[in-house]
Amino acid sequence: MAKYMLIMRATDETLAKMFETPFEEMLETVGRFNEELIRAGVLIAAEGLDDPSQGAVVSYDGEVPVVTDGPYGETKELFGGFYLIDVASKEEAVEWAKRLPALPGSKCEVRRVPSIDEFPQDNEWVALERAWRERTGQL
Repeated sequence: MAKYMLIMRATDETLAKMFETPFEEMLETVGRFNEELIRAGVLIAAEGLDDPSQGAVVSYDGEVPVVTDGPYGETKELFGGFYLIDVASKEEAVEWAKRLPALPGSKCEVRRVPSIDEFPQDNEWVALERAWRERTGQL
């Protein structure tokens, strides 16, 4: 099994359409999909993000990081949330992504999450992270 992140991305238009959808309707639709993931035993985590205008952007273009309110000036695609699933293959992750209750115009990026086992085990930082994961029940 491997972890994959399904990264939900929306445009300004699809985000506006989502905010027009009654909240109870959105909860029902997403809840049914979440229940499918849970019944299949593949869901690890799922989170949506708040309105991009409530966030901040930290830019590292200069010597000192610069913080601005809200999303990037020109928002072509906004990261709206994610699912973290544990499945057998990229193909299975893509099949789940195809079933996401997304609005037309949205996209879902499917990315594998490398395991800590794939990093050099003799590295002190990897060893510290492994110990932390073991202490917190993540391994």
